[in-house]
Amino acid sequence: MAGTSVAAGAESFLDVPQTDFFLCDILDALPKGDLATMEHPIFSLSTRPDRRILSYEHNGVAIEVTPSMKGLATIHDKDILLFCVSQLMAAINAGRAVSRRLTLRAHDLLIATNRETSGDAYRRLGEAFERLAGTRIRTNIATADIEITSGFGLIESWEIVRKARGGRMVSVAVTLSDWLYRAILSKSVLTLSRDYFKLRKPLERRIYELARKHCGRQESWRISIDTLLKKSGSASPRRVFRKMIRDMIEADTLPDYMITEEPGDLVRFHLRERMIETPEAAGPGPLRPETIEQARALMPGADIYALEAEWRGFWISSGRPRLRSRDAAFLGFVRGRTARDG
Repeated sequence: MAGTSVAAGAESFLDVPQTDFFLCDILDALPKGDLATMEHPIFSLSTRPDRRILSYEHNGVAIEVTPSMKGLATIHDKDILLFCVSQLMAAINAGRAVSRRLTLRAHDLLIATNRETSGDAYRRLGEAFERLAGTRIRTNIATADIEITSGFGLIESWEIVRKARGGRMVSVAVTLSDWLYRAILSKSVLTLSRDYFKLRKPLERRIYELARKHCGRQESWRISIDTLLKKSGSASPRRVFRKMIRDMIEADTLPDYMITEEPGDLVRFHLRERMIETPEAAGPGPLRPETIEQARALMPGADIYALEAEWRGFWISSGRPRLRSRDAAFLGFVRGRTARDG
């Protein structure tokens, strides 16, 4: 991937009013997640302290995630970032001044993310802040078309601004990383279902993120079980992971999407009908079988269905432009990848 200079990329941010801090006070903000952490495995799916160093590489993107003594940030800790992203995007869309330093009310965060408001919930929230600040990321993922290989925390810092008499946090100041803040300002985000926060199993949350990123509002998205395992970040063996996916298929609790197994070790995500809004929103449509075979000839040995998912994700992130021929567009995308990868 070719990067652009920070100065050039920053020009696109000038139309967003800036301030020294931002107060999270938009109670009906739609949940939103940044594209990069939806696409790539950053958060631990473990429910116990996870002190592994995670390494991931896929299609030119390299990520190394290093925990603190508290362990890696978890997919449930990510709720804090989703809340912050949602608040900032709602403010930007309303023309309000924003900052990467946010002041939020702990109670609002717990309610918005479908959590209890017990004393134990506030304690766990404090632990989540510590893991987010302590987890370090080293990556070359581009945000706002800026590719910089760098290391950073998921949040730069946090502090309790005010406590109740019993010591419970009331308001918290959070400073987001420049990396995440660039993604927000460039609107590299997607809206999530509010039911996302009702998912309690870590893998369900991660699979929903991948479906939302790749399937979007097209009718379906297909991926191989091996690529799904890799992109999920699950530490489970392949056979265990397959069983968990089959259990997920049987339970059918994923918001917006249904899952089915297909021959050839494939998994297909189907959009539930209520999300289909317009013909344009439904996606480019299915590719012809001969197009798939042509793609295989262009990139022997590649996971063509993962490549198809990447193309559909690129089409969505590009604003869903009208295609004269979806098959020709896909093959053009494959040729471009072949030329780029040499």
